[in-house]
Amino acid sequence: MTDEPKRPEPPLTGDERTQLNGFLDFLRATVVWKCSGLTDEQARRPLVPSELTTVAGLLGHLTLVEQYWFNVVLNGQEDVWKEALETDPDAEFRVAMQTPIEQLIAAYEAECERSRKIVAAMGLDDEVPFRGDRKVNVRFVVAHMIEETGRHAGHLDLLRELTDGLTGE
Repeated sequence: MTDEPKRPEPPLTGDERTQLNGFLDFLRATVVWKCSGLTDEQARRPLVPSELTTVAGLLGHLTLVEQYWFNVVLNGQEDVWKEALETDPDAEFRVAMQTPIEQLIAAYEAECERSRKIVAAMGLDDEVPFRGDRKVNVRFVVAHMIEETGRHAGHLDLLRELTDGLTGE
C-alpha cells in the first residue's frame, strides 16, 4: 500500500448528484486504500473483541451492502444473500474471512462500479418499492451508503493502524 491514496476528491461545487456521488466515491476509494497491501493473514486478524470485525470481514460486509442497496433495492434484482443471511446474519463476514484479500478488493470495486451505473440511470427522486408497501428513493440510498461506507471506513482506519501503523484520513 502506498502512503498517498489515489482517491477522487469530492467536488467543492456542483449539483446535488455530483456532490453525493463525489463523497461516496471518495469513501469507496478510502475503503480500498485501507484494505490494500495487506496479507490475507493481516486482513483476517481479529484486533477487537468481535472476531468478525476484521479488514476482510468489513470489506465483505461493504460489498454486500453495495449489492443489496443498489442492485437488489434500486435495480430489482434477486437478493443472492437472502437465504445465507437468514441462516447466519453474519454470513458475509464469515465468507470474507475465507476469501483472499485481493479477491475481496476486486469484488468490492466491481460492485461499486455496478452501483455507479445503476444510480447513473436513475433520478435522485425516483422511488422503488421497499420492504412491503413502503417506498424508498435513490437519494435515500445514496445518502445511506455515504453513512454506511463512512462508518466502516472509520473502522478500517483503526484496524489498519493497529495492523501496521498506517494512518491517514
